[in-house]
Amino acid sequence: MPIAGAVAVVTGANRGLGRAYVTALLERGAARVYAGARNPDSIVADDPRVIAVGLDITDAGAVSSVSALAADATVVVNNAGAMLESPFLSAMDPEAARKEMETNYFGTLRMARAFAPVLAANGGGALVNVLSVASFYSLPFNASYCASKAAEWSLTNALRLEMHAAGTLVVGVHPGFIDTDMTATVSEAKIDPAEVAAQTLDAVRAGQPEVLTDEHTREAKRTIPVHLQTLYPGLQKRWDAGDNPWGG
Repeated sequence: MPIAGAVAVVTGANRGLGRAYVTALLERGAARVYAGARNPDSIVADDPRVIAVGLDITDAGAVSSVSALAADATVVVNNAGAMLESPFLSAMDPEAARKEMETNYFGTLRMARAFAPVLAANGGGALVNVLSVASFYSLPFNASYCASKAAEWSLTNALRLEMHAAGTLVVGVHPGFIDTDMTATVSEAKIDPAEVAAQTLDAVRAGQPEVLTDEHTREAKRTIPVHLQTLYPGLQKRWDAGDNPWGG
């Protein structure tokens, strides 16, 4: 579907990748962008096509209100997410897993349920879920985040089947580390958020269901069947040595 003339909703739009999506949509001729954030005053935009909206995707009432406001939406980008850098057994915050699942999985599901009929009424459009390379494996240093992203990946694949009849394209975006505030302490190579946004919109335009943004992500998906032999032994050594890529 074309981006020019589209009406988009972007969650987590006040910084990082969310802001990059807003910019990319505007540059490609979107007619309107509803830019969502918990604090709409944090949305920085000098383009009249941007409408800042208060949106916490863990709040059912807020999601319902925005879906009513954005009844003309043809593209929904589920970008908002939470990453608390928490293992399972030694979590500093015992509620970290619940918080990440509530945002990354249940929040995305809540958005999909609210906007599926909106997109269908407007010709189908596209639903974009920002996932992660972490959908494909588990890092013990960031275990509950990985679990939430794996659940979100499964959700995305099921939504694609359910929304097909309405003509809605469902796109799963799997980036590696993105150069944003969320990965500020990560020492690994990072991809520019503008590049992720560009690849995503290229996929929407071309009708492609998945975006693997970099070679690390492509390799991670390609080798899933042999991770027990090729990936986890090395992770075990890093975990045992306290070699945390997040610097913790």
